[in-house]
Amino acid sequence: MAALRPAAVYHLAGASQVGESWRDTAKPLEVNVLATAHLFDAIRLANLDCRVLVTGSAAVYSPSNVPITEDDPLAPPSPYALSKLAQEQLAMHAFRYEGLSVIVARPFNHTGPRQLPAFVAPSIARQIALVEQGHAEPVIRVGNLDAQRDLSDVRDIVRAYEGLIERGTPGQIYNVGSGVGRSIRSVLEALVSRSRVPVRIESDPARLRPGDSPALVADSSRLRAATLWQPRVSFDEMLEDLLEYWREQVRSSKGKV
Repeated sequence: MAALRPAAVYHLAGASQVGESWRDTAKPLEVNVLATAHLFDAIRLANLDCRVLVTGSAAVYSPSNVPITEDDPLAPPSPYALSKLAQEQLAMHAFRYEGLSVIVARPFNHTGPRQLPAFVAPSIARQIALVEQGHAEPVIRVGNLDAQRDLSDVRDIVRAYEGLIERGTPGQIYNVGSGVGRSIRSVLEALVSRSRVPVRIESDPARLRPGDSPALVADSSRLRAATLWQPRVSFDEMLEDLLEYWREQVRSSKGKV
């Protein structure tokens, strides 16, 4: 940090998988909380005057049937969500008591090319690509289809992060999401409709998450007022790009993905 002397830091590193956090509860605390503390220490030791965007998570919220604002109740339902709330608290402490210019983003669900298949949309897209190339039986295995999520394209999310670094207010928390709720079933159906071969759907208990929130949809009014951010990538374009990415991955690796 002392050598680079950045004017801005986008802190995106972390353990991001909810399901994995139940199998190893120490990992998200170590990676998300301690790593953030080390980052703040490095900034202080290097005597840097830089803006820092900490990417938290909408997983900290209590489920709601209406779009969630930054002031709505918090109820982290998993070790992952708890680690993200602790990370936020570190960020707010660094702002209030140590003078660091820290901004916190709470992104809602997002996807796109290169996202790991441990997440639901790339998992479905990867399975379809494998079936199309004859590397898997024509079955898509899924978990909870009734959960409702605010699913954005990663390119829109990154533009929001850029806008917050440029125009966000230090010490403030910002939701990042489209404001449109979609069931996992609707994501599944949209991807399956793009399959080039027939497939059937099967429930997989291994893909069910303990404490999975039924609905998480963003009210991003604060973000939009501060940065004039608007989503640009449509739901259809997002899914088409994701599926094409996995088709290419399967072709180039001959099914070993």
